[in-house]
Amino acid sequence: MADPRHHEPSVVETTTEARAGSTPGVTRNVLVVGTLLVIILFAVIVLVGLR
Repeated sequence: MADPRHHEPSVVETTTEARAGSTPGVTRNVLVVGTLLVIILFAVIVLVGLR
């Protein structure tokens, strides 16, 4: 177990340094497309179920 009296020096980084990369927004696009597909699928299921 670590000694509670011994403290490691803290590392200070900016958010960009900690992230170490770019954020192209692909995740956001996948989320939007997937949500739209689910809504369309549910609409088709409801419309077919009403017949």
